[in-house]
Amino acid sequence: MKKLTLKVKPLDMETGRNIVVLHEDDAEELGHFAGDRVTLATPKITIVAIANATRRMVQQGELGTFVEVTEALGLKLGDEVTVSLAPRPQSVAAIKKKMTGQQLSSEEIGAIIRDIVADNLTTTEMTAFVVAEYIKGMGTDEIVALTRHMVDTGDTLELDVKPVLDVHSIGGVPGNKYALIVVPIVAAAGLTVPKTSSRAITSGAGTADVMEVLANVTLSLDEIKKIVTRVGAVLAWGGAVRLAPADDIIIRTERMLGVDPRCQLLASVMSKKLAVGADHILIDIPTGPGSKVEQIEEARDLARDFIELGHRLGVQVESAVTYGGQPVGYAVGPALEAKEALETLRGNGPGSLVEKATSLAGIMLELGGAAAPGLGRQTAMEILSSGKACQKMCEIIEAQGGDPKIKPEDIYIGEKKETLTAPQSGYVTHIYNQRINDIARAAGAPRDKGAGLRILMKEGRKVDKGEPCLEIYAEHETKLDEAIAIAKRYPPVKIEGMLLEKMSSRPRIW
Repeated sequence: MKKLTLKVKPLDMETGRNIVVLHEDDAEELGHFAGDRVTLATPKITIVAIANATRRMVQQGELGTFVEVTEALGLKLGDEVTVSLAPRPQSVAAIKKKMTGQQLSSEEIGAIIRDIVADNLTTTEMTAFVVAEYIKGMGTDEIVALTRHMVDTGDTLELDVKPVLDVHSIGGVPGNKYALIVVPIVAAAGLTVPKTSSRAITSGAGTADVMEVLANVTLSLDEIKKIVTRVGAVLAWGGAVRLAPADDIIIRTERMLGVDPRCQLLASVMSKKLAVGADHILIDIPTGPGSKVEQIEEARDLARDFIELGHRLGVQVESAVTYGGQPVGYAVGPALEAKEALETLRGNGPGSLVEKATSLAGIMLELGGAAAPGLGRQTAMEILSSGKACQKMCEIIEAQGGDPKIKPEDIYIGEKKETLTAPQSGYVTHIYNQRINDIARAAGAPRDKGAGLRILMKEGRKVDKGEPCLEIYAEHETKLDEAIAIAKRYPPVKIEGMLLEKMSSRPRIW
C-alpha cells in the first residue's frame, strides 16, 4: 500500500470530526478520491480521518490538519505524519443492509457504533444510517443491542449505592425546567439522582443551560461521582463527559436532517441513563399540540416501548404522559427559568410547574421506596413545602461551585425589555410552543443567559384589549428588535372572542 510522509500544517478551524486536507498531487499519488478515509500515523498514535483535496490550502508535501486531528495526534507545524489510504469499514455493509429493511445482528450494530465513535464513517455514511433508522426502523432486539453498544463504547459512572434513580423528558415544551425541582425533592428524601442533561438544540433553554446560571455544569466524571456521593445528586451537562458518546455524534446528523428516528430516541435516552448507573428510570413524555408527541395514543405507545426496553435491559422504567400543549410555568430562557425554579423551591412557583414537578418526583419517590404506593405526590409536596428541597438545591449548587445563598432576585435578567399587549379582547385559546421558542432564541437564548421571555397569561384566560400578554428580554438591542419582529409576524398567543365563526344560509350572488 502506497504511503506518503507529509509535513503538518495546522488549520485553525473546528470541523466536529477528524478531517484533513491533501494537495491534489499527493492525493493523486495515493490514489485518493475526495471524501476517502486515510490513516494518519505518528510514532505514538494512529487515527483514521476523512481527507479532501485542494490546490490552495496546502502545498505539495503538506498535510492540512484541522483542530480535532491536530489535537488528537498532538501535532505542531512541521511535524511529519505518515499518510495511507484506509480501507472502507465493514460497518458500511451493515448500513446498506439496514437500508433494505433487513434486521441487523448485535455484532453488526456493534461494528456501526464502534466506527461512529472512532469517527470512521463519512458524513454520507452517517446520513445513510440515520435515514435507514428513520425509514426502516428497528425491532426490539436491535434497539437493545444498539443501547448496550452505545453504553459499552463510552465511560460509565460507578456508584456504591442502590437504588440509583434518573429522570428524562423527551422535551419539546418551552420552559420545561422541571428537573431543578424534581432532583432536589428526590435527593432530599435520601435517594441518589445523578442527573446529566443536554443544552438546548431548538428550544430557549435546556436543563444544563438553566442550571449553568446557578452553578458550574461542565464537570468531569470524577467530579460528578464526588458530588453525588457527598450530596446525593448532581445537575450536570452530559456533553462534558463521554457517556454514550455515539449518541452525541448521531444527534448532530439528526439535527442536520431534521429527523428523530424512534428507535434512536429510545436507545439515546436509555443509553445515557444506563451510563450513569441508573436502575430506576422515569421517562416524561409531554403530549399535546406543538409538542414532539401531539397525540396521546402515540405517547402511550412510546411509553410502552420505553417500559419494554427497560425490562429487556434489566432496569425498572416507568413513563409519565404529561400535558405539553403549552409552556411549563411562565418563564422561557436560562436566567428567567432559573429564577422561576428558585421561586418554586421557595414556595412561590406557578401551579403548572409545581404540579408537574411534584407529580414526577412522586413517581420517583415511589420507585425508590421513599414513599408508599399512591402517596408519592403527597410526599413530594411535603418535601417541597417544608423547605427541604430548597435546602438540598442549595447543597447541590454549592457542591457544583455556585453560591448557595443566591436568591431569585439576584439573578441577572437582560435589561432590554419589550412588553407586547393583546390586540383585542377575548380569551386565550392557544399558545404556540414553537413560536415561543423561536422568539426566545431570537432574543439571544440560550447563549445569552439573560435573554428570553415571560408569558403573562395561559390558555382559557380572559383578556382585555391592550392588556400585557408577553414580556421579551434581551441583552442586546438588536436581538430584542429581532425577537419583537418575529413575535409580531407570528403571534405566539392566540386570542379569540366567544364567536369563532359566522355562517349564512343566504344564497350566493354570482
